[in-house]
Amino acid sequence: MRSLVRLHDLYIGRVVLASVLLTWAVLVGLDVVLALSGQLGDLGKGSYDFPTALAVVAYSVPRRAYSIFPYAAVIGSLLGLGQLAGTSELTALRALGLSRRRLSISVAAALVLLTGLMVLTGETLAPWGQRQADQLKLAAKNNNVAMARYSGLWAREGDTFLNAVDGQERVVGGQRVLELRDVRLYQVGGDGRVLSLTRAGMAVHDAAGWHLREVRRVAFAGDAATEETTDELQWDSELDANALAAGVTRPRNLSAADLHASIEYRRRNGLDARDYEDTYWSRWFYPLNVLALCLAAVPFAFGSLRSGGMGKRLFLGIVFALGFMLLQMQFGRLAGAFRFDYRIAYALPPVLMLATSWFLFRRKSG
Repeated sequence: MRSLVRLHDLYIGRVVLASVLLTWAVLVGLDVVLALSGQLGDLGKGSYDFPTALAVVAYSVPRRAYSIFPYAAVIGSLLGLGQLAGTSELTALRALGLSRRRLSISVAAALVLLTGLMVLTGETLAPWGQRQADQLKLAAKNNNVAMARYSGLWAREGDTFLNAVDGQERVVGGQRVLELRDVRLYQVGGDGRVLSLTRAGMAVHDAAGWHLREVRRVAFAGDAATEETTDELQWDSELDANALAAGVTRPRNLSAADLHASIEYRRRNGLDARDYEDTYWSRWFYPLNVLALCLAAVPFAFGSLRSGGMGKRLFLGIVFALGFMLLQMQFGRLAGAFRFDYRIAYALPPVLMLATSWFLFRRKSG
C-alpha cells in the first residue's frame, strides 16, 4: 500500500509543480526578452519590422521552453521543497514516517507529466514553430512570401551531386512540395570523372518522387559527348525534402525523425553526421536528464532545512543546473572530438548525477 499514491504525494506534487511552472515562466520570459532584443538589429531589412520580429520570437517560444525546462525543473523543485520546509511541513511529513526517498519519488512523479509534454513538444510543436520563425524572418528580409527558401544548396545522393541556385517549399493539398530552380546534377564515376551533367530549369519533389522539367542532359563517354533534351524527366532518387531542409536548418530545430533521416542520408553518402547524431541522442536522454537533475538536487534541499533559506536553495539549484549543462556539453564535445559513441557521452552525466543522489541518500538515510 505504501507504493500507492497518497494525499501527501498529491500535495507535494501540487506545490512542486506550481514552483516549477513559475520558475519556468520567469526563465522563458527572460530568454524571450533577450531574443527579442537580439532581433532589433535586423529591423528595417526588407519588410522586417517590429511586429514581424514579435511573431518570429513567438514562434520560437516552444523550442525555448523545451530547452529551458530541465533547468527550470531543478530550480523549481528546490524552491517548492524550500517553501514546504519554511512552513515546517516537510518536518511534519518526516515525523509521520515518510522517508526522504519517498518524498523524492513524489517530486519526481510530479514532473513526469510535464516531462512527457516537453518530449512531445520537442518532436512536434517546437520544430514546427522554429521552422515557421525562420521562414517568416527570411521571407520578410527578402520580401519573399515563400513558405521556405533554399539558396545555393548542395546535396549528394550516391554518385550524384545536386546543386540548386534557389528554391522554395510550399504546401499543396496538405502535402509538402519542394521546388528547386536552376538545378544541376553531376554524376561522378569511381575514378572521379564526370559521367554526365544534367541541367533542369526546375526540380519538383512531391509524394510521387522527383520530377525534372526543362531538362538538358549531356553524357560523357571517352572522348565523345552526347546531348539530349526533354520537357520532363522522372529522377529516381531517395533524396527528400527533409534531407535538403537539414542542410539549411540547424540540427536542434529538427524533429527526431528528421534527424534520423538526415543521419542515414549522410552515412549512406559518406558525409559527416556527428552534429546530427549529437542532437539526436540528446533528445533520447532528455527525460533521464530531467529525472537525474531533480533527484540529485533534492538531498541538498533536505540538508538545508535548518540552515540557510530561499536564497541558499536557489543558489544550489542554479549551480546544479549550470554544472550539469556544462558537464553534458563537455562530454558531447569530447564524443565529437574523439569519435566515441554519443550514447555513452549523454549517459554519463545523468548516471553521475544519480550516483551522487544515491550516495547522499545513503549518508543521510531515513
